[in-house]
Amino acid sequence: MTDTPHFPLCAVVGADDLKLALCLAAIDPKIGGVLIEGPRGMAKSTLARGLADLLASGQFVTLPLGATEERLVGTLDLDAALGEGRAQFSPGVLAKADAGVLYVDEVNLLPDHLVDLLLDVAASGTNLIERDGISHRHSARFVLIGTMNPEEGELRPQLLDRFGLNVALDGHTAPLERGQIIRRRLDFDSDPAAFCAEWEPTQRQLRERCQQARDRLMQIPLDDQALAQITERCFAAGVDGLRADLVWLRAARAHAAWRGADAIAVEDIDAVAEFALRHRRREPSAPAPSQAPPATADQTARPDEGQGQWGDLPARALPIGTRRDVPSWPKKP
Repeated sequence: MTDTPHFPLCAVVGADDLKLALCLAAIDPKIGGVLIEGPRGMAKSTLARGLADLLASGQFVTLPLGATEERLVGTLDLDAALGEGRAQFSPGVLAKADAGVLYVDEVNLLPDHLVDLLLDVAASGTNLIERDGISHRHSARFVLIGTMNPEEGELRPQLLDRFGLNVALDGHTAPLERGQIIRRRLDFDSDPAAFCAEWEPTQRQLRERCQQARDRLMQIPLDDQALAQITERCFAAGVDGLRADLVWLRAARAHAAWRGADAIAVEDIDAVAEFALRHRRREPSAPAPSQAPPATADQTARPDEGQGQWGDLPARALPIGTRRDVPSWPKKP
């Protein structure tokens, strides 16, 4: 736990789907993290910091947008190399985030090779460094939280698919809910310690529920009946690859543990369906245009008229798939 008070997750107004997705990722980090889409000012970083309190260590690490590969994975300790003449590993962001939360704001603006490396380590739970004369391996098990505004640039589909869950926030909040959000934020800013103390009983209940779900998780089987339902629905959604099936099954089991159940039920599968499919669902292709009607007798060239523009053929129409809907959010200034 850090000494700096952060806004309790249980005190966040609204965003119920996102809070559920974050709790599921905390229960089973093997789900692969959560990608949050939404405009600025939607408390994305506040929710991510609140998630850290639900984990054992409570460590919250932010990856800067301009981070280098050495800053991410770690590199040679220059002080030890120059002063003592020995090769020593200097930990990076991945080592500091172990057993906690790694938060990447505007992940769609991060260089692709860093995102690829980040997701590889998040999936394996181990960071292996072979560079600068050092060979080092360390644990890097963390809950990966990424945020993005699609209007500022999208992730490549290969990288988008590797995030376990995906949640989109609606920027249009009702006036009553907006008032509650502002009031709680003002109360927290005026006295963070008192605000956290007021919400501590509710936060403790949430923390204990997540811990009980983690303890129960491995006792819930990944049964064939639930898997059959998930694979059929993934096939119907036209998703590419098998990652959706695996993530959906893990998320359904985490939801069953969250409910306190002993087995995966249909309600667990339904509850996490959109989280697993939203960024993987393939939209149906547009229907191919109908064939042009045959030429009439008047339009058919006669032999004595020559061949005319014999190489001038119309372009062939090809069907294309529709892009996934992107909410109209304002760009950052």
